[in-house]
Amino acid sequence: MASQGKKLINDPNDVVTEFIEGLVETYPGLQYLDGFPEVKVVLRADHASAMLDKVAIISGGGSGHEPAHAGFVGEGMLSAAICGEVFASPQVDAILAGIRAVTGPMGCLLIVKNYTGDRLNFGLAAEQAKSEGYKVETVIVGDDCALPPPRGIAGRRGLAGTILVHKVAGAAADAGLSLDEVAAEAKRASEMVGTMGVALSVCTLPGQVTSDRLGPGKMELGLGIHGEPGAALADLQPVEVVVSHVLQQILSPEGTSYINFAYFTDIINDALIVFIVELLQETNYVPITRGNRVVLLVNGLGATPGMELMIAAGKAVPQLQLEHGLAVDRVYTGSFMTSLDMAGFSISIMKADEAFLQRLDAATKAPYWPVGVDGNRPPAKIPVPLPLSHSAKSDESLSRPQQLSDQGHLLEVAIEAAVNAIIDLRDNLNEWDGRVGDGDCGSTMYRGATAILEDMKKHYPLNDAAETVNEIGSSIRRVMGGTSGIIYTIFCKAACVQLKANTQSVVTSKQWAEALEASIAAVSKYGGASAGFRTLLDALIPASAVLQERLNAGDDPCTAFLLSSEAAVAGAESTKHMQAQFMQAGRSTYISSDILATVPDPGAMAAAAWYRAAALAIKNNYQLHE
Repeated sequence: MASQGKKLINDPNDVVTEFIEGLVETYPGLQYLDGFPEVKVVLRADHASAMLDKVAIISGGGSGHEPAHAGFVGEGMLSAAICGEVFASPQVDAILAGIRAVTGPMGCLLIVKNYTGDRLNFGLAAEQAKSEGYKVETVIVGDDCALPPPRGIAGRRGLAGTILVHKVAGAAADAGLSLDEVAAEAKRASEMVGTMGVALSVCTLPGQVTSDRLGPGKMELGLGIHGEPGAALADLQPVEVVVSHVLQQILSPEGTSYINFAYFTDIINDALIVFIVELLQETNYVPITRGNRVVLLVNGLGATPGMELMIAAGKAVPQLQLEHGLAVDRVYTGSFMTSLDMAGFSISIMKADEAFLQRLDAATKAPYWPVGVDGNRPPAKIPVPLPLSHSAKSDESLSRPQQLSDQGHLLEVAIEAAVNAIIDLRDNLNEWDGRVGDGDCGSTMYRGATAILEDMKKHYPLNDAAETVNEIGSSIRRVMGGTSGIIYTIFCKAACVQLKANTQSVVTSKQWAEALEASIAAVSKYGGASAGFRTLLDALIPASAVLQERLNAGDDPCTAFLLSSEAAVAGAESTKHMQAQFMQAGRSTYISSDILATVPDPGAMAAAAWYRAAALAIKNNYQLHE
């Protein structure tokens, strides 16, 4: 059922003039002629100087195809764009005004899409300008490959391939070529490009209802940029299949049609039978054969997300290379010539040579011409870089030592005790988390703990404290999902960086304390939490403070570590008394104060458990090395 289309506009009658006003406010290199509403012409702000010794390039047509054509006005492309009302050819007086404004002694070239209204109005304006003494040439662009050539008097429609013609002509003019030379290059470009579009919806004109001509699950092949019906209706197919059909149609040799009518679900009536017969008679749209170099332009029709356009481009390139034997030298993907809010895309293929590529790569200040596309194409994929620590160290240095040093043995004992504490606490953690979160804290921590145990037996370089902590982080990142996995990975990476600052082989107790402090700072920085937010930091922050305090007071490291672990446990237990607050972090953000008052934070309890277990293991086995 048709419905009123939603538009962010004011008066539907003012959309074109208000678009132009917004465009020139956005881009200071553009101006417009003060002739609203009859004269709607966008031109280069530097047109006065450019017209002295350069051919002017003028194009235009009905509005509703933005950014075409006004968005391609600028040095190196169009000198002026003549804007008609939505889907209506501009008036002759407006075209004449544009010619007079930007044309100097070198003359001007009119690039006109092949629609009857545009041809007539631009043609009359050209003849009037010539009678006034201006040198004017015209190139008609008809790049549509959806309809069989020839189409009587009308011929093939002008579509997004016109933008490539704009670029070639604009660069040729900017290089100082004469009017005849610029016109010749533009004409040759127009003969080398073919375009076909596919629409998933029709467009909605400002102030009008949205048509429901295309039903659900349907797409239309060859739909015109003004919403006029296309060649045929088909079931919606995966984009790879759609791209294949479009490319085959554009590149089909004379006497052959590659459109697969098996996909068409409409009843084949007399008109469609005539279309098929005509299509089979002559479909040699562009002179492109295997071994040629080409340029690909994937154009959004107005409502197609950039992601979908890039997917289409990514499928088109290998098909052109492998199935059609073509060298793809340039790829332009984006919205160039739209149809208001139509969903769909068109593909344009242009036969390329070095001369065309130089014109396409030439600098331009046109605001909507894509940047970063010029130049030869490097390989699309490169290897994933390895971490510097892996590339700089040998495999032997990142494997479990055959013999552990005193520090290595101490690390092993502490790590084993810490992870076993988490394993034993799994059910309690899940129970607490089930009351304040999603109930998987224990299971998540258990996965990390078991992975650490398994990996430590195989490849932890226990004699290297920094790399061992780094490998713990790698084990956690591999198996622990959610926020906890990321937090503990950050925790380990920050500790590793701090420990690596030590150039000695043995890490002192104060250096371990500094590593803990650095880890807490990193977790707070990236997670946004601090003390009192009901997170693991409520256990670790008091532990770090006591550890630093006792070491500075001269306590032996083992005693300092044990006292700090008691502070960790007390801090974790205190989370059940913390009230919800606006700036809370983690799972507790969304839980009521009544529930929080009865349950400790599972993350804090887990942190206290592994910290306390490691301290007890150190006490029962070895003293921390100074």
